[in-house]
Amino acid sequence: MAQTLTRILLHIVFSTKERHNLITSAVEPELHAYLGGICRNADSPALTVGGTENHVHLLISLSKNMALSEFMMTLKKDSSK
Repeated sequence: MAQTLTRILLHIVFSTKERHNLITSAVEPELHAYLGGICRNADSPALTVGGTENHVHLLISLSKNMALSEFMMTLKKDSSK
């Protein structure tokens, strides 16, 4: 039986609105954990999450069952609420 192995790694960076310094050290760990949870729920685990006061970096392993556009829409929508 044939088998296809796929591993798509993505480095995603997005910033706060107008790059305001909204990510304080008090909320940063909770925000990073929340973003990791969104990725995990989308079957695309976050390998690492980091950033500064005005932007976030994510390294994710994209699921082969989800389009990148769909994943990004979910991530941005769920993280902005």
